[in-house]
Amino acid sequence: MSFFDHFDVKQIENIELLAKQVVEGFIIGLHKSPFHGFSVEFAEHRIYNVGESTKDVDWKVFGRTEKMFSKKFEEETNLRCQIIIDGSSSMYYPEAGTNQISKLQFSALAAASLMNLFKKQRDAFGLSIFDNEVKIHTKARSSTLHYRLLLTYLDQLLSEKEGKKTTATAKSLHQLAESIHQRSLVVIFSDMFDSEESTEELFSALQHLKFAKHEVLMFHVVDKKSEIDFEFENRPYLFIDLESGEEIRLQSHMVKELYVDKVKSYKDMLRMKCLQYKIDFIEADINEGFNPILQSYLIKRNKLK
Repeated sequence: MSFFDHFDVKQIENIELLAKQVVEGFIIGLHKSPFHGFSVEFAEHRIYNVGESTKDVDWKVFGRTEKMFSKKFEEETNLRCQIIIDGSSSMYYPEAGTNQISKLQFSALAAASLMNLFKKQRDAFGLSIFDNEVKIHTKARSSTLHYRLLLTYLDQLLSEKEGKKTTATAKSLHQLAESIHQRSLVVIFSDMFDSEESTEELFSALQHLKFAKHEVLMFHVVDKKSEIDFEFENRPYLFIDLESGEEIRLQSHMVKELYVDKVKSYKDMLRMKCLQYKIDFIEADINEGFNPILQSYLIKRNKLK
């Protein structure tokens, strides 16, 4: 039984609560799974060492436990992580009213869940959001105040109207590659359907992230059933490009074979380039839940220790 069987994630107003439930369910599942060795026990403080300054001691905790713990600070963080979300109009698919979570909702909740996990593991984290340009970019920090701020940005993203926001993935990734703290873990959520740039420009941008010494997790966010496998009933449909507004009416079976071949070819090329650049490529089907996202992060994090 998946997360989606228990919660209506379309009612996503309380993204912090949903993210917490995702992470708690994931951790419980890890304890029951064969994935032993992951660091899933967390602490918000570190034990006070005799001789250190007492200015950072959490006296409230001492009052409750009679044990001395020092508050953690940003410079004590283990890892810097930057989450990048594609906020273009194609990410709004499936559209509201289809009784299904959209790619953008999925990405935002996955990002919030990762941030919850980052915070528990004392990793610093930042957020970047782009469509035809970079709209939001924060540096990586590990404070609770910073966590709340990023949740606010995610809430704002989800409340925006769809509009016709085109995509400039390559331009945005080039810009971000230079501004993210060097040797960060970069986590990208995108359908990689770019409306303005060539495939070679996109691959060049991914390569730029590696040249900047970043480790990269690429989550290719898709509705696999319709966008990859093109599973539609054999009847006329009106297909609408969410970024340009262009419309075409046709019988789905007339183009299915050609469409599936083209999409497979593009995805295989994307996967091959990521392999060439040593970028982890993970297909994130919005119908499969968030465990593959969190598990991929933990695997990557353990490799980077």
